[in-house]
Amino acid sequence: MTRGRRHFSPQDKVKILRENLVDHKPISEICEKHEIQPSLFYSWQKTFFENGAAAFEGTTTKAGRVSAEQKKIEKLEAKLQRKDEVMAELLTEHILLKKEIGES
Repeated sequence: MTRGRRHFSPQDKVKILRENLVDHKPISEICEKHEIQPSLFYSWQKTFFENGAAAFEGTTTKAGRVSAEQKKIEKLEAKLQRKDEVMAELLTEHILLKKEIGES
């Protein structure tokens, strides 16, 4: 009888990593206990440390993030407005040139 693939929640992964980092248990013991490969443990550990800064980014205010997003939206809207103005100018010139050609 084969067992299907197990899925660990992010909380479970952190608990398993904590056993090594905080409780100083050997990785081999942790892997045997949870029936995982050491390579999987190291993969989780790498991901954990690469994304660790995200845990401290939560200290920024939500208003600060919204403000930055709002500034980006306003900048893009201004850029779009400028493109509309340029298109209007080009279309006007195009119409005038067509009228001139049609009159000659």
